[in-house]
Amino acid sequence: MKSHNTNSMNLSRRRFLRGVGAAMALPAFESLLRPSLSAAATSVGAAAGAPLATTATGAPLRMAFVYFPNGAIQPNWWPTGEGKNFQLARTMLPLAKVKDSLQVFGGLDQRNAMPGNDGAGDHARASGTFLTGVRVRKTSGADIHCGVSIDQIAAKYIGQQTRFPSLELTCDSVRKSGNCDSGYSCAYQYNLSWQSPTTPVAPEPNPRLVFERLFGAGAPGQRSASLKQRQAQQKSILDFVREDARSLDHELGRGDQRKLDEYLTSVREIEKRIEDAERFNGQTPDPAMATPDGIPPSFKEHIQLMFGMMLLAFQTDSTRVATFLLANEGSNRAFPEIGIPEGHHFLSHHRNIQEMMDKVAAIDLFYMQEFAAFLEKLKETKDVDGNSMLHNSMIVYGSGNSDGNRHTHVNLPIILAGGGGGTLTPGRYVKFDGKPVSNLYLSMADRLGVTSLPRFGDSTDRLTGI
Repeated sequence: MKSHNTNSMNLSRRRFLRGVGAAMALPAFESLLRPSLSAAATSVGAAAGAPLATTATGAPLRMAFVYFPNGAIQPNWWPTGEGKNFQLARTMLPLAKVKDSLQVFGGLDQRNAMPGNDGAGDHARASGTFLTGVRVRKTSGADIHCGVSIDQIAAKYIGQQTRFPSLELTCDSVRKSGNCDSGYSCAYQYNLSWQSPTTPVAPEPNPRLVFERLFGAGAPGQRSASLKQRQAQQKSILDFVREDARSLDHELGRGDQRKLDEYLTSVREIEKRIEDAERFNGQTPDPAMATPDGIPPSFKEHIQLMFGMMLLAFQTDSTRVATFLLANEGSNRAFPEIGIPEGHHFLSHHRNIQEMMDKVAAIDLFYMQEFAAFLEKLKETKDVDGNSMLHNSMIVYGSGNSDGNRHTHVNLPIILAGGGGGTLTPGRYVKFDGKPVSNLYLSMADRLGVTSLPRFGDSTDRLTGI
């Protein structure tokens, strides 16, 4: 493993707003980092000596994976046209505002998820293989075997440059054992990230716990006490860092003062939405379904909060690697908020019945609308180098199933959003000829500076022309 260079925005230079029980990491401000950025901008590019996980200008380069379950209705997914001259199909219409910042990939496969001698279990293989590229083992109980996921490989290389090596999020349950799909362990369907072949990295479903992880301070017991104090006094975490914020404001230029104000406003908005969820906890449409404190009864609100957390984590450079499991592969969640009482998995086996297909297409659209809103916020948020955060990111959105009705794992629905700090060519629909999706991950790892990885999972080569 290669040594890590120190970049202009490492922990020694990163600023925090501090108070009792609070340590709010801040975005990088141009007025404080301008000399370092100017020096970094003179380099030829990331491959020519820029630090790991940074762009040529020294801004952080981020990588994330967002997973949606049960495949997609194919005619509504794939664009028409090719290259720059492509038109979004119905499911992707919410992406219209960020069309020039994404690449739609066709012809990427996940062959280790296909049926074999181990029989049924396509959902477990789909998600277990998605970020590992290896065929998961069908065993019972805790005897699981997968592979190290690409996000965790990246986190091992670049994680020491940030407060948290990686961030794992979900809007579903957390399960590491038990049997879920035809004899496969539940661990494969409820975890995207794998630290080792036998150790999944459990994602966090509770927005409150993610918020406290990002902005709380002290040992776990101290953080819990600080939270209870804020709740008892009905105070925001901003109340505990107000003096530090005022002091910092005097050091900033006018543009960065506005940036600080916008950032604090976004933190307070997230905090208030979590407080609302906690206040109305238990008032769910189905009283038999307990909702833990901090988790909203609305699935839409839950997704939005988690995307908001990811945005804040990237904005403050708390991490540069993240995964977000929207729902477990094979999820049978109903969607009453869009008028669909049936379960998603049940509907995905539509047998070409148009009414069922239309409902699955509506669910696909629901997920895409939330992803598009996240990308729009990334595009609206300026990074320290003056580019958008979306320009300095690589965000994969996809599923390990292609056609949920037939459980296919070729021609996966995959989108790569972001400019990779100028190393990608977005705004295109690109068709490949049956390449492993692992090839894409190798190429993304290269851009993070993880160039010593000879292969990954079932990769055959780097994915070129992206």
